[in-house]
Amino acid sequence: MIRLTNARARLRAMTAFSLAALFLSQPLMAQDARAILKSAFDNWRADSSYAVTEMTIKRSNGTRSLTMQSWTQGNKKALVRFTQPARDAGNATLQLGNSTYVFNPKLNQVIKLPASAMTQSWMGSDFSYNDLSRSQKVVDDYTHKLLATKTSGGKKVYVIEAVPKPGKPIVWGKQVITVRSDGVLLSVEYYDQLGKRVRIMKADKIQNLSGRPYPVVMTMRTDAKPGQFTRVSTKSAKFNLPIPAYIFTKSNLQNPR
Repeated sequence: MIRLTNARARLRAMTAFSLAALFLSQPLMAQDARAILKSAFDNWRADSSYAVTEMTIKRSNGTRSLTMQSWTQGNKKALVRFTQPARDAGNATLQLGNSTYVFNPKLNQVIKLPASAMTQSWMGSDFSYNDLSRSQKVVDDYTHKLLATKTSGGKKVYVIEAVPKPGKPIVWGKQVITVRSDGVLLSVEYYDQLGKRVRIMKADKIQNLSGRPYPVVMTMRTDAKPGQFTRVSTKSAKFNLPIPAYIFTKSNLQNPR
């Protein structure tokens, strides 16, 4: 009888331990997934950055290429200015916190975009205004779950599901993000509220850039538009450099120094 009682006690203890481990692992996994995701965004934009980038937009009626300069500071400031071709030169977009301003040299006017316009196409590409600053909203405004861990090219690769927190004004139902163990963002899949994938951004080329592994070529494709895409190629970049405060001002947006 004593042996039976002891066996039952051990069984209860083991069951309790297993349940505790199960429940404790859930927030731990979420925390780990968030940390992995944050490392990717930290690697992508750093504390500050300056880059020269070429954007190629492929459409059914042809292809066009644009060259731009971009500056970022922290998670709240970003400026993108087009330099080529001549017809697009001078067009610029400034993000300050939750506010986005655009400048069109033909109108010679700075316009603040309403929140409803943030999901619209940026410069006719497959990217939206929300995509410009490489914002870490997907880190702060989503909950995260580690779906899988695999190995590719001798490195660990993590697949993370990000679901918007309740009450957040986010158009996506979820994102599925693939990150390499060295902080390289490999792909982002965007799903609507019904769980249907809408578009995918994928790293096509990874190389060392200013001392860090970096996705130097990334392509965004919209599922409803097969054969069309927007490809962004980073030609040069510097990270964690001092950037003058005037860069992220509306006066500099309109009249660059």
